Amino acid sequence: MTVSSFKKIDFNEGWIAKLHLDFVEVDKKTVFKQNIHQGPLQVQKIFYPEANGTGHVYILHPPGGVVGGDSLDVNINVNSNAKVLITTPAAGKFYRSAGPIACQKQILEVASNGVLEWFPSENIFFPGAKVKLETRINLSETSHFIGWDILCLGRPSIGETFVKGQLTQRLEVFMDGRLIRLEKLIIQDNDPMLKAKWGLRGEPVVGTLFCITSRTELVDLLRENIDSLDRDNLFSVTLVDNVILCRYLGNSVEQVKQKFIKVWHLLRMALRGHESVIPRIWST
Repeated sequence: MTVSSFKKIDFNEGWIAKLHLDFVEVDKKTVFKQNIHQGPLQVQKIFYPEANGTGHVYILHPPGGVVGGDSLDVNINVNSNAKVLITTPAAGKFYRSAGPIACQKQILEVASNGVLEWFPSENIFFPGAKVKLETRINLSETSHFIGWDILCLGRPSIGETFVKGQLTQRLEVFMDGRLIRLEKLIIQDNDPMLKAKWGLRGEPVVGTLFCITSRTELVDLLRENIDSLDRDNLFSVTLVDNVILCRYLGNSVEQVKQKFIKVWHLLRMALRGHESVIPRIWST
């Protein structure tokens, strides 16, 4: 079922955009139970590049950027045995704001034996942006979840830095209603953490990959197969409370994507027993 509506609120406040996707498995193929959107967030169809019925879904945001006062609300529900990979075709861009805050809220729910691979493109924060990001991931003990989050502060390709702006990010992971992981990042105008050695060391690109698993040996697998240190960038792998955490700090969005994709290849084979299939949109 697909339902859509469009509503523009007051110009000084921005767009309200909402997307609700509900996935179920039917005849060993993941399909929409619901696909409801309001405003400039939508999904056109599900692609099936894999023999096991995994659905590949691209979330579209036609305006291509987010300004102060905009509100994006994404709700994903993956029912038992459904398998879905979700990505976006382009980077999210958060532009300078004269005052209002841009908000993005994401709730991801994966039922028992459901699979969600959550791989949005990077978010780019222009100098002067004011942004609040919230993500809540609700899982059961037998859910399979792997996902990443990539932040780019400014546009390093042209030497632009995030010298002014505000960013608040909160990510929560719940297992059967119990909080197992909480991440929070707060950056204010000219925040010392941007350049401090104990902070971001002046690097513009921050990446985190999460995978829920109790298999401790997979940490060694990743460490043995992925370079952890080069001259300009840092990469680490840890396991905390049954959550594999891969961290990247550096100056290249392309490099963090390459590393995270390699992690995904390794973990998918180890945990699910079959090869990963790159979404077609990543090759365009």
